[in-house]
Amino acid sequence: MDDKLLSDIFKSEYSNLIAVLSSYYGLKDLELAEDIVSDTFLRAMKTWSYKGVPEYPKAWLRKVAQNLMLEHFRRKKTFVEKVTPELEAKTQQIGEIEITDKIIEDSQLHMMFVLCDNELNKGSQICITLRILCGFSIEEIAKALLSNKETVNKKLYRAKKTIKERNRVETNLTLNQYVERLDNVLRVIYLIFNEGYYSSVNEDNIRDEICWEAMRLSIFLSEHKIFPKPKIHALIALMCFHTSRLDARISGEKGDLLYHEQDKSKWNSALIQKGRKYLKSSAAGDIISKYHLEAAIAYWHTKDNNEKWNNILQLYNKLLTIEYSPIIAMNRTYALARANSIVEAIQEAHKLELKNNHHYFCLLAELYRINNNIEKEIEYLNVAIGLANKKNEKELIKHRLEKASRLKT
Repeated sequence: MDDKLLSDIFKSEYSNLIAVLSSYYGLKDLELAEDIVSDTFLRAMKTWSYKGVPEYPKAWLRKVAQNLMLEHFRRKKTFVEKVTPELEAKTQQIGEIEITDKIIEDSQLHMMFVLCDNELNKGSQICITLRILCGFSIEEIAKALLSNKETVNKKLYRAKKTIKERNRVETNLTLNQYVERLDNVLRVIYLIFNEGYYSSVNEDNIRDEICWEAMRLSIFLSEHKIFPKPKIHALIALMCFHTSRLDARISGEKGDLLYHEQDKSKWNSALIQKGRKYLKSSAAGDIISKYHLEAAIAYWHTKDNNEKWNNILQLYNKLLTIEYSPIIAMNRTYALARANSIVEAIQEAHKLELKNNHHYFCLLAELYRINNNIEKEIEYLNVAIGLANKKNEKELIKHRLEKASRLKT
């Protein structure tokens, strides 16, 4: 069996099956749904290792998961005593329902908004949505949220406990509740895309299947009339601009190419045009969100004129007033170097003191390279390579070290 193929199938179907089973059987059975899906995958590994992967593996998984859930309820003698008559009736009906792509799509949308309930702690709702609906590992969630595994586990535990014990977590949402929770859902989709655009734990820095999934969810939201469009369209524009450069990023022999190293002819012009279309439509109304500003920054990265870097710098300044982030501040220093002064950029970068972030030290090295200080460039690249966890990132930094060392001699 192809391990990568199996991993991709399990990754995508994990969230699909959790969404469907939880939506139809009730959120109080969330942990049960996770157990059923895990058991389904174990059965698949055992069966497929002997008989081979079936022609339609996803259909196989869906049927087995459905049967396992029904078997569970039939096996439990106390089932009728522990659930409401409505849930029992729904359980009887599910046996006649085939788990189709349409059911999965509707269930995912419903579950995403249910899990993003304001009654839940914001950190917990993001963690459980990334885990249940997106199949993120604990480590992936920790990296995406700039947190640690212990904190993520605690948030997941609290969220599941709240869902199980508190009746205020509603499953039948009104139109107003869908609209009120839109910001929380967009934030989750944004984090999903970021993990695909630059994977925090996977050896392949770019996971384009996750990027496309985030874009699919955003476009799916934009097609529903009940949601206000500006923020959704801004997020779609942002993802279009970034995705347009994916092929150019991965064309380097030694790993990802930096922005200024990329072959612009490999940028996807169709996605750039689509991004401009969505960015233009996002201007409707008076709200300027972080997605608008980040999309505008990404737009200017597709341009090549004298106003480019000054516009990018001003947009970063505005973005930091809306939502401060050390990563945004770090990215701003590169724009500052290009728009104003390399010396000023180096001074601002040193103020950040992101001592455990290898990207920060790579940035310092790049700034000193621009400033023709090879010794400092080598010094910070050595710090960065010691902090990097992934093999391919170490190789990339090593390549830059070798290049700098040759220039020094």
